[in-house]
Amino acid sequence: MTADLPITNISCYLFAPLTDLKGLRERLIAVCKERGLKGTILLSTEGINLFIAGPRVLVDELVAVIRSVPGLAGLAPKYSESSHQPFNRMLVRIKKEIIAFGVEGIDPAKYTSPRMEARTLKQWLDEGRPVVLLDTRNDYEVKLGTFRNAHVIGVNTFRDFPAAVRALPEELKKQPIVTFCTGGIRCEKAAPFMEREGFEQIWQLEGGILKYFEEVGGDHYEGECFVFDQRVGVDPGLEETQSAQCYMCQSPLTDEDQADPRFVANVSCPYCFKTTEQQMQEMIVKRHAKIRQLTTPLPGSAPYDNFRPLNVPKQCDGMTLLETLVTILPVVAREEWVRRLEGGRLLDKDMHVATADQIVRAGERFTQLLAANVEPDVNADIRVLHEDQAMLVVEKPAPLPMHPGGRYNRNTLQYILDEVYHPFKLRACHRLDANTSGLVVVARSRHFAGQVQPQFSRGEVEKLYLARVQGHPTEDSFVCEAPISREAGALGGREVDEEGGDEARTEFRVLSRDADGTALLEARPITGRTNQIRIHLWQLGFPILGDPTYLPGGAVGDTQTLSVGAPPMCLHAARVSFVHPLSKERVTFESKPTWR
Repeated sequence: MTADLPITNISCYLFAPLTDLKGLRERLIAVCKERGLKGTILLSTEGINLFIAGPRVLVDELVAVIRSVPGLAGLAPKYSESSHQPFNRMLVRIKKEIIAFGVEGIDPAKYTSPRMEARTLKQWLDEGRPVVLLDTRNDYEVKLGTFRNAHVIGVNTFRDFPAAVRALPEELKKQPIVTFCTGGIRCEKAAPFMEREGFEQIWQLEGGILKYFEEVGGDHYEGECFVFDQRVGVDPGLEETQSAQCYMCQSPLTDEDQADPRFVANVSCPYCFKTTEQQMQEMIVKRHAKIRQLTTPLPGSAPYDNFRPLNVPKQCDGMTLLETLVTILPVVAREEWVRRLEGGRLLDKDMHVATADQIVRAGERFTQLLAANVEPDVNADIRVLHEDQAMLVVEKPAPLPMHPGGRYNRNTLQYILDEVYHPFKLRACHRLDANTSGLVVVARSRHFAGQVQPQFSRGEVEKLYLARVQGHPTEDSFVCEAPISREAGALGGREVDEEGGDEARTEFRVLSRDADGTALLEARPITGRTNQIRIHLWQLGFPILGDPTYLPGGAVGDTQTLSVGAPPMCLHAARVSFVHPLSKERVTFESKPTWR
């Protein structure tokens, strides 16, 4: 019988001391569910605040129940009608405050500022009496409408109100002020607070904007009144308007707002719309914050047990485990491998201790245990320059290894990015030496890596490096085509191998010859061999300044990765250009070295 009745909406509050909130909550939930009412009721030791909708007879039954609670007999709802139910569910919540304010000593149950009836305010405004109308509502509510010439306090939440009041001009403290809000509840706290702050003539509009509409209509008011339900806005006749609310930012939207091209239902509106570039920059700020959090302290600085996989290659089939280890990891001395084996730090596929003399087979898998491992410090000042659905481009600092290996596992670019972007498993599309700084292109999935990595292998990616070298090349432009060895030597490095090396080509251009005996060069690697630029410049007699491995005079150093604080190796990946997997257009990114 009640299904065809119009929906009655009530909003009301009452400050009164309440006890047994849990019991009252259960009682009100039962009453509302029995009657199919929907909305929100907030309970606190300071009182009750509610927004409820349903058939009038059932709403009145709820009001009667609430008025029977000691202290709530004076509950005075404000009524309006709608053709549909504006709420999705029924909630009864217990809160610290029925209207969050956060200021101690403001208790409307004990004291409120003088109230001004709607008809009195209208009369004052009709007569042109000097009065300041102070809108205490949030900025997004004011967008739909407010009193003509009202002073908007300018807050995002009511908790910001005290600070906003303290920022008001001093001369307002002597002027007559009428505070107002939607239904009056905020003014119950706002007005007494202003009195406490030294404002001398304060009134609060009785019943707020909704009561003003009900009693005197829309005189002196411009626009609509924002309400906290699916109606969004009501006009001075308390009828629902056509205004909507943005799904993302909750801003109320007029017809004009909804006609704006930036309004996309459930996506954006003119108030929260962001360009792709703005969204990316906001995301990058969050990424940087997470990187700083993850790397302070460095993830590899605390002792941990590190289990490293070792796979037996075809060439080692039938060898002893010791000979295999010496063959595939020559950077570790034989004596050190013997020590690790005797210490039970090599485990077979069943995680049993392996021995030095056991015979291994191609494809067999072992695990190396690095107990209580602590990694050397690195420079973790990673910067994300670009991020989209497919790719990111980062500035890798130095020294920082890209991938786990040797002494580094967690203190690597790969580990840090994996943690920051979890659960995505990122894939670097190319490599930089630990001591080389600059641009690294990273794919966000195997699919996109499969579209970008081949561009590097086919030589379709344009790469430009900056290098500061020792000495002054005589020619302004020159090329090196010295073949580079396929196998790693000491410290995992390579060298020129005229007989069996891989073809390699690097083009150089001198940018400056400086008084300190160094020169700044552009280097364009046409091929992509390990250490290619470093080896070619070393071969030509112009080693890179700060290179710990390829030293002046053709000497080879004994250090692979520089320590933090050491003079930098002056090689920087300054520009990269490739075809983006989404747009299919060529994109270019640039970076400047810190050492230049």
